[in-house]
Amino acid sequence: MTETVATPPLTVMTVNIHKGFTTFNRKFILPELRDAVRKVGADLVFLQEVMGTIETKGRTGHDHPDTPHAEFMADEIWPQFAYGRNMVYPKGHHGNAVMSKFPIVHYQNHDVSIAGPEKRGLLHCVIAVPGQASEVHAICVHLGLAESHREQQLDLLCQMVRSEVPDDAPLIVAGDFNDWRRRAAAVLEREVGLREVFVAAYGESARTFPARFPILSLDRIFVRNASVHLPVVLPRKPWSHLSDHAPLVAEIHL
Repeated sequence: MTETVATPPLTVMTVNIHKGFTTFNRKFILPELRDAVRKVGADLVFLQEVMGTIETKGRTGHDHPDTPHAEFMADEIWPQFAYGRNMVYPKGHHGNAVMSKFPIVHYQNHDVSIAGPEKRGLLHCVIAVPGQASEVHAICVHLGLAESHREQQLDLLCQMVRSEVPDDAPLIVAGDFNDWRRRAAAVLEREVGLREVFVAAYGESARTFPARFPILSLDRIFVRNASVHLPVVLPRKPWSHLSDHAPLVAEIHL
């Protein structure tokens, strides 16, 4: 008789890091932010507004690392990370990133930008979790500010899930949905069976913005073929100093 070994739960975190700056770009605090994220001890971290490369020559007052910010954040703690470039400008670019303590066997960034200056993406990672028969699919999301754009981007997300994620595979979708009208949960549950973890646990989405006094529900964690234990919004100290979005954390059981 073969004994079945349960897969330990995954701690998942999502946060918009605002390119490593405090609110209104007053101070560059990426090293402090890295320390705070490390203390959470998450197995998977979903990051939005992450700098890929930046031209630091001639810049003063900001101690930017020499490496891309996803690599700097992941250093020594998360052996695997993936970055998806969304916005490109003359002196650099930024996008979404996923940091993982487990092997990322494949990743692809999907451009879901709608006509206009906003550039948005969906970063899809396939992760091999020890003891888990099926690969875990993780999608890091950053949707647009306009509701009409978000509606189209949610449709693109659903199309991607249908075409790229097996029906029986564990799926985690997290990030900055900019969904202040709380429309995404109903769409994603109806179309592709994703459940919003705070709605499932507490009956409503978590308020995450602005981090100092959260009023709007912008950030989300969704799961399929998984269950969740006690999702939390991280406290204002130190996070209101480190990001304009309050981070979300959840324990995911596969």
